[in-house]
Amino acid sequence: MTRSWNRDFLLQLIFPPSSLFAQSDSFISDGIFAANFNLRYESVEQDNALEDAVALTLRSRLTLSSGVVSGFSALVELEDVRSIGIDDYSVRPSGFNVGRYSVIADPETTELDQGFIQYSDDKFAAKVGRQVIVFDNQRFIGHVGWWQDRQTFDAASFAFRASDNLTLNYNYIDKRRRIFAEDADLDSSDHLFHGDYKVFLGEDSQLTIGGYAYLLELDDMASNSLDTYGFRLVGSSRLDTLPVNYIVEYATQESETAFGDNEAQYLLLEAGVTLEGIRLRAGREQLGSDDGGYGFSTPLATLHAHNGWADLFLGTPASGLIDLYFGLGGSAGGGNWLLTYHEFAADDRPSSADDFGSELDLQYVYPLPDSTTFGIKYARHSGADGLPVKPDTDKFWIWLNFGF
Repeated sequence: MTRSWNRDFLLQLIFPPSSLFAQSDSFISDGIFAANFNLRYESVEQDNALEDAVALTLRSRLTLSSGVVSGFSALVELEDVRSIGIDDYSVRPSGFNVGRYSVIADPETTELDQGFIQYSDDKFAAKVGRQVIVFDNQRFIGHVGWWQDRQTFDAASFAFRASDNLTLNYNYIDKRRRIFAEDADLDSSDHLFHGDYKVFLGEDSQLTIGGYAYLLELDDMASNSLDTYGFRLVGSSRLDTLPVNYIVEYATQESETAFGDNEAQYLLLEAGVTLEGIRLRAGREQLGSDDGGYGFSTPLATLHAHNGWADLFLGTPASGLIDLYFGLGGSAGGGNWLLTYHEFAADDRPSSADDFGSELDLQYVYPLPDSTTFGIKYARHSGADGLPVKPDTDKFWIWLNFGF
């Protein structure tokens, strides 16, 4: 299956004539320069043959955004990632210390992070160029912003606000700029359709109904496509005086490759409540399997945000994955804390080998003056006898984010 797009026509349609900017110097004079820096220490200990990994890295991001002229504007953003004296870690796609240390996915790089021109008015917005694309909770489409070199896309994006309650989006992705500098970027012909409709059910009740179709295809010689269709319900209400929120999401996926076709389903059920300043949530996420031979896939997701911060399930096992989780969060000492516990199991495997272990994740983030943030984070995964076997893993991070 091959999907095509007339890129020359698209560029002519979206890029404004150069004479438009000559009419006013505000395109340059109203521009804004910003800088952001993220200094982070990470350590990884795993119960396997690899040496423990440690890294101290600095991510620098410089952003220049133009003024707005007749609805048109532009943005250029440069990103640099450097190790600062401590680099005992491996990055497989970059060929850095492969097979020696545990993985820390922060390769050294200097690159164009974003570079686009856009148009927007009250109802319509269009953007062409390298850009961040995010939908919902980033379970399917995200920027993988936890890692120093985040994920962006060479794409054309369109958003239409049909009413105060209805928003429709279409994105065409020409290249996936992944988190490993240029070493794992992928040419693609991806079509993303997404829509949201807000329903107000009462003074304290709101429901957002979302629907999507993500049609992904890599530009290589092999036959491949990954088509996902789903819906998502996100609501909030009150139970007596308690704020309650919930999420229901379902998707079905069809994978077509030269080796055969597969189908799998996705299901998310989550509920939360806030009690005396403490936020509680519990959920069940199921990435289904096709008879134990294929696991539901989300290759454009912010995977670190799901299924545990130890990052042991970045690829769904062929037997699928069920993640039962419980979380607590609140404020203390001027900062915010978060605790999440996971129990992992296979979706389609004999009960004698369906246990993938458990994980405890902890985080504390403290805001400092001048747009500075200090954070500390820990993940502990306890493996089990399920296949594939996941090693006992301890990960620790401490970081300082600052900018102007």
